Amino acid sequence: MRPGAGFAAFLASLSAIPVSRLLNSHSAMESPVVVFAAGAGVLLGLLLVLYLLVRGNRPKDPLFYVFAVFSFTSVIDLVISLEQDGYIKGFMAFYLKEGEPYLRSAYGTLICYWDGTVHYVLYLTMIAAITLGRNYRNVGLYWLGSLAMSLITLLLGTSVGKFGSEIRPAFLLNIPYVLIPLWAGKKILGSPRPLSQATADQVTLDCPFDFCDSYKYEQEPYLLDPVMYPRIQMLVNMFYLLPFFGLALYGLIVPGCMWMLDLTMIFAGAIAQAQFSHIGSSLHPRTSFTYRVPDNAAASFLYVNVFFAVGAQLLAFRCAICSSFFLKGVPRSNEEMEKKVN
Repeated sequence: MRPGAGFAAFLASLSAIPVSRLLNSHSAMESPVVVFAAGAGVLLGLLLVLYLLVRGNRPKDPLFYVFAVFSFTSVIDLVISLEQDGYIKGFMAFYLKEGEPYLRSAYGTLICYWDGTVHYVLYLTMIAAITLGRNYRNVGLYWLGSLAMSLITLLLGTSVGKFGSEIRPAFLLNIPYVLIPLWAGKKILGSPRPLSQATADQVTLDCPFDFCDSYKYEQEPYLLDPVMYPRIQMLVNMFYLLPFFGLALYGLIVPGCMWMLDLTMIFAGAIAQAQFSHIGSSLHPRTSFTYRVPDNAAASFLYVNVFFAVGAQLLAFRCAICSSFFLKGVPRSNEEMEKKVN
């Protein structure tokens, strides 16, 4: 039990606010190289401070430090998005100019909102779980899917879109977000899986929506935006998310598909992040008016995209609370259980 370590991580994340204010007021932050060095230095310094703060009460799980540092950058991202939309000023202007200017786009603003809210809550949840000795496998997989989706779209979209010519050295600060989650994902997948106690006949396949009849293709001008984020997103949806739903349908019909328990969490996080950013960017004022969703198509656009996101969350929720259906050798009913016992 290490609640003190969790509180220290929370306070460290909030230090992002005065740190960003201080750096923004420094005259040296007009050089891309200096901005990169400052960003790397702040992250390494934060890691050292955290290590010293919990020295006498260190968590056994090394991912504590990862989530603590990432929670700090989540607060930074929230500050960026709030400053972009004019709610605050004087915090991260230097970074948007000489660090990662592509975050000035509608998509960049939306993923910063997502990282500063949803990811921040997930980080604090996992930190609390670590300090209290609780299992955080499902939360971790959800975060892993969400982070992977945002990185794939952001990095590829930035590289091939109109912001490709504005890449600064600070772009390299994304490397830890690519490499560390690979290690974290391996560690999370190797942790014990929390399972519910139920027989397989307590799982149903009902759905109140007729997806095939109600789903219609509507024009989304945002897909034509030269920032390239929406096109990359659609390619990822086509080649990864849609095939996953086909596999998930099989997993819901045929008992014993254990891979459903982990994959649904990963994909639910990925789809939630993707749809939040796609929907928000399609309507955000930072997207040129030409590429925003027309007023007469807004209702159908929201219906289709929100349904896609919510469906993935409900699928993950079902797998989490009815996990026995996806285990091999689980009795299909109470009668089968009695026969197996006898």
